[in-house]
Amino acid sequence: KIHSPASVRTYSAYKSAMHTSKQGSLAFSSSKASSSASRPFPVCNGNTPVLRTGSQPRSLEQAQSAISGTCPSVSRVSGSSRPVVTRVARMATEAEPVEAKVVAKAPGSISDSKEWKDLQAHVAEMKDVHLRDLMSDEARCMNLIKESEGIYIDFSRQQVTAKTMGLLNKLAEASNLKQRIEDMFTGEPMNSTEDRPVLHVATRSRREQKVMVNGKNVVPDVWAVLDRIKSFTDKVRNGEWVGHTGLPIKNVVAVGIGGSFLGPLFVHTALKTEPVAAKCAQGRELRFLANVDPIDVARALKKLDPAETMVVVVSKTFTTAETMLNARTVRKWLIAQLGEECVSKHMVAVSTNLKLVKEFGIDPENAFGFWDWVGGRYSVCSAVGVLPLALQYGFDIAEEFLMGANNIDDHFRNMPLDQNLPVLMGLQSVWNVSFLGYPARAILPYCQALSKLAPHIQQVSMESNGKGVDINGKSLPYETGEIDFGEPGTNGQHSFYQLIHQGRVVPCDFIGIVRSQQSVYLKGEIVSNHDELMSNFFAQADALAYGKTKEQLRSENVPDYLIPHKTFTGNRPSISVMLPACNAYTVGQILALYEHRVAVQGFIWNINSFDQWGVELGKVLASKVRTSMHTSRTKNRKIMGSDGFNYSTTRMMNKYLEGKSQMLYPEGHDTFPVELAGNACLL
Repeated sequence: KIHSPASVRTYSAYKSAMHTSKQGSLAFSSSKASSSASRPFPVCNGNTPVLRTGSQPRSLEQAQSAISGTCPSVSRVSGSSRPVVTRVARMATEAEPVEAKVVAKAPGSISDSKEWKDLQAHVAEMKDVHLRDLMSDEARCMNLIKESEGIYIDFSRQQVTAKTMGLLNKLAEASNLKQRIEDMFTGEPMNSTEDRPVLHVATRSRREQKVMVNGKNVVPDVWAVLDRIKSFTDKVRNGEWVGHTGLPIKNVVAVGIGGSFLGPLFVHTALKTEPVAAKCAQGRELRFLANVDPIDVARALKKLDPAETMVVVVSKTFTTAETMLNARTVRKWLIAQLGEECVSKHMVAVSTNLKLVKEFGIDPENAFGFWDWVGGRYSVCSAVGVLPLALQYGFDIAEEFLMGANNIDDHFRNMPLDQNLPVLMGLQSVWNVSFLGYPARAILPYCQALSKLAPHIQQVSMESNGKGVDINGKSLPYETGEIDFGEPGTNGQHSFYQLIHQGRVVPCDFIGIVRSQQSVYLKGEIVSNHDELMSNFFAQADALAYGKTKEQLRSENVPDYLIPHKTFTGNRPSISVMLPACNAYTVGQILALYEHRVAVQGFIWNINSFDQWGVELGKVLASKVRTSMHTSRTKNRKIMGSDGFNYSTTRMMNKYLEGKSQMLYPEGHDTFPVELAGNACLL
């Protein structure tokens, strides 16, 4: 596997290493004209591999050290009679004569580039430039308003000039952004630490498209799963598939966590009140169970009839601790009321581990797969999201959502950088984070249907770009990632807008909808309800940009002692996004827009936006706590120092246990949260 070789510092060099490793070597290529006696080989020269000729390596370790450039004691290495595999590549064998390729010392971080330094110098030029002045330049504003694919984005309230945008485009070129986008779409292993392609775009490809992975077009496989989902969900929705007692299935509980929950929840929330989708979902209910907290179980199952309920268990490996405990809990709930034989009619899976699916009691024929090139937070367009959404709204609505995302995929891949919506969003985020020093971003949809957009993008963005090292494992000399948060307008205005107007500078994404899902216009009112909402959408962006000066306040006869409190500095950046409507297609568009924005940021920062090692340590430590908790509560003893926890954790765990009505677990029995009452909740 490719594991970000330390000698590679830039993406172009890194990609070259990945490409040649597939052919069998990093610094060699086949040539029958070469002889084994004279072919070149890498040896150490400080920290940089160079090419010389010589005899065979004395050991595997010498070959590995020489090619990674970390072995000063070895001066000569050549091919052996068998492949020598390193973290970077496989050396040529005796049977494969080779000729030299140039191996140049790779440059350092992108922050060492002229393009980065030019932007750093430009920050000083922008220091005294205020948005109220920039907004008076109509030509500038016109150039910063982009409209494509029915989406209107106004970047004019960003702290940028034509020069800024030119410098950012040069940075994109220096980062090889266009090629990296293409590599993502063509199946290159962009997730370098796990040696995997990053192809969530394939899950929403049109049938006629081709997406290649290791020489195979995966689109037919994607549509084979989608066709199975359509067939299955049609049967459930038309009553052909019935539950164990013969009643039709009306309720669906999707059990999953992280990307298996936030993405589908976002789409479901966006479509609940959309007239076409709502009509398709009439008489049906879709709920999500994510948190292992039994309160979440209680809320997910409350007032549901098991005889009319289907459970979708979403876990790629079928081993996710929280998901599987919740799945076992819901299985017990079903069995307690319907009997052991009900599982095959009331539980289905989205997983690739058919063995564990079968052992759990789910018919493997009712398992819908996806692939290791689909990351969890990018999986909503796979069976992870499409299956529960199609059960609720029908496959046609789910397909509309996929096609909206596919539309932006095509735009992202094919449009020039200076007209590319996700690219422009990503570049301006890099400018805000790494150059202007703004660490957060507020996502503010002026549409209640998009209330779960911010939590989903919070995961997509922060899990992707919350990194401290580049793709080569080197500490980053600049800030990356953003603290994402948000709330629909106008709710947020009565919550945290005080801070974004007069406290810290937080760049904002305002998202508005031209045609509301619901229309209300009361007799005697000046405007409709939606116009009232959108009046705030337009006003807030200008309030942040322009602010209010002391002079303006004095002209309004504001008392002097209140002027400091009522002054708004302004010069606070935002973008304004407008969609024609909030429907399945545009929800797919906005999803892909933000996914690709995150990728652009990661490509510029030269980080791996597609792994998430930061979530692992807590899981490992929780396993240790779980074991100790079991021991404590089955042997009726406190946590002790010998259990391996520090003083603080030991004391806190014992404080928790002391609060229980009894230390010792009672004899195991099935208690369902929806039935909890009295002292049962003390467990």
